[in-house]
Formats: sequence, C-alpha cells, structure tokens
Amino acid sequence: MADKKLKITLVKSTIGAVPKNKKTAEAMGLRKIGKTVEMPDNKSTRGMIQRIRHLVKVEEV
Repeated sequence: MADKKLKITLVKSTIGAVPKNKKTAEAMGLRKIGKTVEMPDNKSTRGMIQRIRHLVKVEEV
C-alpha cells in the first residue's frame, strides 16, 4: 500500500462550499475545476477525500 497513489480531480466548484471544505480542497492542491493531483493512498488522504467527496472524482493509479 506504500506505493499506491490516488488521482484526485476537482469536478465541482468550491464557491458555495462550507469554508472547511474549501480549505481542505485547497490544502490538497485543488484550486480550479478540472485540476488533478496525485496523492499517496493513506488514511489522511482518504479522510480529506471523505470530507469533500461531493466535489471530487477519485481514481486509483
């Protein structure tokens, strides 16, 4: 599991989102719709994804 990665894409705007969710998306490097980042598959990343699951699309790499 150490070398597994997740490809996370912002698919919905954070404009109307709860401030905490906006900060979470920004902390993940997702600032614009369509922006994709690769992050390690670990519990902290999964927790961040869980918080903004309605704004992102996740794929395993």
